[in-house]
Amino acid sequence: MRRAGLLLALSGRAWRSVRMASSGMARRDPLANKVALVTASTDGIGFAIARRLAQDGAHVVVSSRKQQNVDRAVATLQGEGLSVTGTVCHVGKAEDRERLVVTVSNKGMGTETGGGGREPA
Repeated sequence: MRRAGLLLALSGRAWRSVRMASSGMARRDPLANKVALVTASTDGIGFAIARRLAQDGAHVVVSSRKQQNVDRAVATLQGEGLSVTGTVCHVGKAEDRERLVVTVSNKGMGTETGGGGREPA
């Protein structure tokens, strides 16, 4: 019985930790100075992930196969005051993947923002 009580106490502590992290009570901007790349991120789950990473302080690079989707997602997230850029990328095309890597690398090194490099998230 004592072991069961210990397990309950430990699981309660873990739950409080998860609850605090998901409610924003944990460290503010845990991804500050990080760059996050989220592919297929202009709608649905990918968009929600991109939003959350940006809310946690990361600069997010979103991508989609269609420019209009990228433009819409970037405008929406920037309208919320989040740090986001985007680029068209069809992951099946080598030239698109290379452009995506360059975009992320430039953000990581701070070359598009005038310095102050960031680390990958």
